[in-house]
Amino acid sequence: MAPVREGLITALDIGSSKVAALIAQPTEDGLLVLGTGQRESRGVRRGFIADMSATEGAVREAVEQAERIARTNVDETWLSFSAGGLFSDVASVEVELDGERITEKHIAALLDAGRRSIDPDGRTVLHAQPALYTIDGLKGVTNPLGLYAERLGVDIHVVVAEPSPIRNLDHCVRSAHMAVKQIVASPVATAMSCLSEEERELGVALVELGAEVTNVSLIAGGLLVGLASLPLGAADITDDIASAVGTRRAQAERMKCFHGSAQTSPRDNHEMIEVAPISGEPDGGEPARISRAQLIAVIRQRLEQIFGAIDESLKTLGFVGPIARQVVLTGGGAELKGIADYAQSVLGRAVRIGRPRGLIGLPEAHSGPAFATLAGLVQFAASNPIDLRPSPTPQTIIRLSPINFLQRLIAAAKSGY
Repeated sequence: MAPVREGLITALDIGSSKVAALIAQPTEDGLLVLGTGQRESRGVRRGFIADMSATEGAVREAVEQAERIARTNVDETWLSFSAGGLFSDVASVEVELDGERITEKHIAALLDAGRRSIDPDGRTVLHAQPALYTIDGLKGVTNPLGLYAERLGVDIHVVVAEPSPIRNLDHCVRSAHMAVKQIVASPVATAMSCLSEEERELGVALVELGAEVTNVSLIAGGLLVGLASLPLGAADITDDIASAVGTRRAQAERMKCFHGSAQTSPRDNHEMIEVAPISGEPDGGEPARISRAQLIAVIRQRLEQIFGAIDESLKTLGFVGPIARQVVLTGGGAELKGIADYAQSVLGRAVRIGRPRGLIGLPEAHSGPAFATLAGLVQFAASNPIDLRPSPTPQTIIRLSPINFLQRLIAAAKSGY
């Protein structure tokens, strides 16, 4: 095993169904994947750490597998957080310039004032990034450097989370002898890997259908501007199948992946699927069988609940009207056959499957929508984002309506800023 190499980026995605690690090297041609690792998740429920020791073991195994393939050691990682409890808000701050020309010093002072203005209200700040600048009331300025102004303002987009789950996640990874560079909200990372730059600017809904958590987020102006977490996911479909046909979860997952679909067809009644008994041993008689139509009926019953909740979340977040036309579906649940067409019919919007892109040498086994967050973590780390996370002595936050903020971002994007 080679020693630790400088400049490497390690990403770690701890989900309810899997723990995945990726080691990449920034090159002149882009981000080159050196090694990947994956293990079945242990000790994680609905995205939260429920068994520290079990999760730590899965983390060690996934990272060690990636290290063996990359032939190097790593000692720090960028970590995703995909559980519920994420909140998105905006801090707005303004300074007087008295007609001076805006310099880097003015912008630095403004951002420093913005950093002090953030009040996490007892929560942990994961992200604090400048969104839109304002010059003398003119909103939507992306680069005010060199302009003259009486007043200069900025909206700072803030993502916070409840502190205890973040501490548990951090402690778990550090117990596996890895330093945590930053914990990144899963929607922020996922958007970087499976959305185009134009989609991120103009506005799009990103739906991450995970195993036990579904995150519904709005991306506009290049930033996460609205977020809702649902305690539902693809594992609930698996449990429904296991309960309905009387088989083990592993067999139910296999049936879902190989025979399941979100769409029906006339031949489904004629295709029979053998069901292994829940005991795992044959009872000497004929093996139980169900039709594919019966399997799909179970799947669609749960999908109705999940996508009904997704549709309600989109409406609550203000993703309505003629501007709200594009939805990108990603996460492990997006690998179900026919789910994009199903989602499009239920949501009444154009839906596509979001897969990770932008990495060189990403193995085919890790190129599906289930690994969009993992790939996005590497891209987020390489982007060197501005970090305005506050000092320990916060002051007050000026709150804006997320819906109004979304409309402002989309309007600014359409006008070319």
